[in-house]
Amino acid sequence: MRRFTLLMALGLIMTAGLMTGCKSAQEAARVKDKTMDSSQFVNITDVVPDAILEIRYYGTYNFVGARMDGYEQPVALMTRVAADSLRAVSDDLKRHGYCLKIYDAYRPQRAVDHFMRWALDLNDTITRAYFYPYLTKKQVFDQEYVARRSGHSRGSTVDLTLVDMARGKEVDMGGTFDWFGVESHPDYCGDPETLEYHPQEGGITSEQFYNRMVLRAAMLRHGFKPLDNEWWHFTLKDEPFPDTYFNFPVSTLPQR
Repeated sequence: MRRFTLLMALGLIMTAGLMTGCKSAQEAARVKDKTMDSSQFVNITDVVPDAILEIRYYGTYNFVGARMDGYEQPVALMTRVAADSLRAVSDDLKRHGYCLKIYDAYRPQRAVDHFMRWALDLNDTITRAYFYPYLTKKQVFDQEYVARRSGHSRGSTVDLTLVDMARGKEVDMGGTFDWFGVESHPDYCGDPETLEYHPQEGGITSEQFYNRMVLRAAMLRHGFKPLDNEWWHFTLKDEPFPDTYFNFPVSTLPQR
């Protein structure tokens, strides 16, 4: 009888373990399915039809020097709510003669993982002269220009600049997208809060600082928040998926 009781207890323990394992597998599958769900995303150009796209991570002109994993087409995606707010930004700026140029928006986690592999390969410095000439790769990581997680993967962040519609040219921001250094900080040569320009030798001009502030002010007016070290980077304050890092590929979505 005692032996039977022990066998029953062992069986119950094994069954409980199997059930726990099944639940863990089911939970992992549920999380994976959620990160692959693009149903709440839209093509930005379906919402902001006059936006110009220059998707840097689809090509090779970027700090890695290669197409990023997960960029299957040169399109820009965002959550619907973020894209609607970006449309308000576009309409606002259009009255002042500007349209938007987008470098990146939704970025799958697999692309962020690609960034990390690049960051950890200290021998790969082929693009250093173009994007981070004054930093080591370790400093690029330490100063959080590259991180293991990105707000872009949550779907409501965008990297962008302005285009002068009358001239058909990018507005001069005094620096290029994805330049890693203090020159890219919004407060470089000025105060974004007071809009006071602080000239310094070798710095950006007052016009370049002002141009950055035009973009910044429009984004803030319509619900986006800035990043401290990139003048081109903005995230919707009330983003719908603050804790989800999506991983479906960047490719054209059906119109919704």
